[in-house]
Amino acid sequence: MSFHQKPVTFVKHVNIKVQNLERSLQYYQEVIGLNIVERTTNGAKLTADGKTCILSIEQPEDAIPKKSRTTGLYHFALLVPRRSDLANIVNHFIQKGIRIGSSDHLVSEALYLNDPDGNGIEIYVDRDPSEWEWKNNEVAMTVDPLNFTDLLKTADSTEPWDGLPAGTIMGHIHLHVSQLEEAEEFYTKGLGFEVVNRFGDQALFISTGNYHHHIGLNTWAGVGAPAPSKNSVGLASFTIILPDEENRKNVVASLEELGAPVKEENGIYITSDPSGNSINLEV
Repeated sequence: MSFHQKPVTFVKHVNIKVQNLERSLQYYQEVIGLNIVERTTNGAKLTADGKTCILSIEQPEDAIPKKSRTTGLYHFALLVPRRSDLANIVNHFIQKGIRIGSSDHLVSEALYLNDPDGNGIEIYVDRDPSEWEWKNNEVAMTVDPLNFTDLLKTADSTEPWDGLPAGTIMGHIHLHVSQLEEAEEFYTKGLGFEVVNRFGDQALFISTGNYHHHIGLNTWAGVGAPAPSKNSVGLASFTIILPDEENRKNVVASLEELGAPVKEENGIYITSDPSGNSINLEV
């Protein structure tokens, strides 16, 4: 988990919008296995370890379903510590009759599903970084079938499933963007990430500290896709953790040089990428 702590720049928290808060809270507790750490009338903060909020849910006034072919959330990705944790979750989904997608990405093994509003969720475990293949500063990733037979050999069948393990963190976020080139400039020149994998001319993956990716960017919703309306289901914002105040000052200066919007609220700097995805910059 050293890819999600200082001096690395990483995504720590995601805030999503839903149409029905009660329905979503039931889903995220019973199906995904997170717990409520704080609750208000129109929102809640969720945790895996009982104290650290990794996912916030809010219900906007007059919330509407997300239109297709708009920018915003493709999925947020919850990273579990051990392979056995992923196997235990598979068994839990089987018992609850939850339909999932899956993939072996070489660097990781992943499960995919959508919440009741269609917000994309990935739950994954990393392979040991010594197994990742790097060439010319790019890491090899693919979309191979997941070997469930081998994975489930690691499951703990003696204990009933009791939610996501305490060591679960926000591993990465994957976004629909309008233009890949301008998104790349914003995230690399502005925020300081490095491109570590290109998927043709439709997607790229960026990170710091030689992680396989902290952020994915794609134009699969269409080049030139518009941003959704403010009261639409989907991404409200996500939080990037920077190593220190000096780094944040440099990032803010770089963003302003690019012409990106930056404002400060209660010690948190807020910006948005060229596709309208809102980002909190914290230290």
